[in-house]
Amino acid sequence: MYMGDYIVIERQIGPLTFLGCSVSTGTTFLARVDADKQDLFSDRTWSVRHPSACPFLRPSGERIVCTIHETSPAQCKAYRCVIARIRTSDGVERGYVTGTYALHSEDPLLREAWREVEGEIAVDPEGAEERIPSILARRGYCCQ
Repeated sequence: MYMGDYIVIERQIGPLTFLGCSVSTGTTFLARVDADKQDLFSDRTWSVRHPSACPFLRPSGERIVCTIHETSPAQCKAYRCVIARIRTSDGVERGYVTGTYALHSEDPLLREAWREVEGEIAVDPEGAEERIPSILARRGYCCQ
């Protein structure tokens, strides 16, 4: 959400086309609002309330989505927001894991299980993302 510190709109060059800049590298890029997200992008209320957020993000239901996903810059394509959603065996979402292997959950049992994941990742970080589902499955969780 805070890519706004790194992504800025230099100028608008068409109705839904912008010249953007990746501040950290000074690299400019052409950004076009995705056809299926034009209505979301047109509502600037959220951006005004979140000035540090990437100017191309918008809320959609309970999620925040990128409105220029098809033309987003390389640094955004490399960034992975959520690598796994963790659910109970009956399908109830209990948390999620971001690309930095950070667990986001209020479920105390899942948080306890995650300590086991962290321990295994610390010992052997190679292939950690692929091993997470099997580690959590031992505790009754499934990853999607």
